[in-house]
Amino acid sequence: MLWNDLTYTQIGTLSAISAVLVVVFELPTGYVADRLGRRNTLAAGMAAMSLSLAGFAIADTFLAFVVLYSIWSVSLALHHGTDDAWLYATLQATADETTFTRIKGRGGAVYQLGSAGTMIAGGFLYVVHPTYPFIASALLNFGGVAVVLSMPQNTQFESAVESTTHPRRSLRVLQTQFLRPPLRAFVAFVALFFGIVAGADTYIQPIIIDILSGAALGEGAILPANLSPLAVPEEATLGFVYAGFAIVAAVASYHAEAVRDWVGLRTALIAVPVGVATVFVLPVLLPVVAIPVFFVMKGGEALSKPLVGQYLNDRTAETERATVLSAASMSYAVVRAPLKPLAGLVADVSTPVTAVAVLGVLFVVGAGILFAITTPLTPTTMSSSGRQGACAED
Repeated sequence: MLWNDLTYTQIGTLSAISAVLVVVFELPTGYVADRLGRRNTLAAGMAAMSLSLAGFAIADTFLAFVVLYSIWSVSLALHHGTDDAWLYATLQATADETTFTRIKGRGGAVYQLGSAGTMIAGGFLYVVHPTYPFIASALLNFGGVAVVLSMPQNTQFESAVESTTHPRRSLRVLQTQFLRPPLRAFVAFVALFFGIVAGADTYIQPIIIDILSGAALGEGAILPANLSPLAVPEEATLGFVYAGFAIVAAVASYHAEAVRDWVGLRTALIAVPVGVATVFVLPVLLPVVAIPVFFVMKGGEALSKPLVGQYLNDRTAETERATVLSAASMSYAVVRAPLKPLAGLVADVSTPVTAVAVLGVLFVVGAGILFAITTPLTPTTMSSSGRQGACAED
């Protein structure tokens, strides 16, 4: 987008538009997933993602990107909650739902390791032409549609039993489950964390390019023309950096269950977001540490996702699972919508490094207020039958 002369404010606005559209689409797509089948919904989401990525290869105006981000939003809404709901229900039917954190975490690790190779290839493809990585990604996602359709359906859909979740019931589910004070506060806390991570993620590339070129270190710095130890263009070096992110995320995701068993689910879900937000301010003092800070961010995000998924799934009844998880994703989008344009404005008037620091401060202040007025994480859990029980890992 910077190659097409978009400003940081415009880029942030695109993310805000996407977030708002995700909010609009989340409940309808959650209902579709619970009603018509989660596997089919995931396949439709991958098809929409492929279409959006293909469009990036030809888009060159702000309005064109608005259209592509709209399609992207449909894809995100179709995926959000549906993937976790499919996995959790599958584990209930074939194994044990308490293994969700381990399976989700290790599946995420496999994904990240596979991504490492494509990220390196993507960096070199970008050097050849900035549109090539998008063409390659569109083809991969389109092939993924066939992979998803080969997966088994959840039991209730195989036996042709209709979901008990209807549109009006979906709203009642949100009132009785999702909007209960403990779950509501937890989602607000997690939404704020995922929001600042999404906002900071926007500035990884320009900040690293500035560091590799020496621009971020000040005029007095004595540096070689290219800091890349690989002696390749900075854009291609980004591929190796993102591959490193993927490896760190894979390790973190793989060990999510071990972290949960070691410190407890509640402690992990508090410590990881607070730690990530705190290190966001360090690059303001020493710009070169931005790269390790981004590694911490990627690892923390990957570690948090299976833990958050376990926490929410344990407190949701099976028949409304995709609806509730989609509502959680909707809440993440609500928080993300204002944060990205705000960060974009700060980046335009100051620097991307300052924008990342502001996001970290916002999280610490917001989380502090949240914990002062309520209890975002509780030890109680909801079994698949809807009864309250004790959370063993706490």
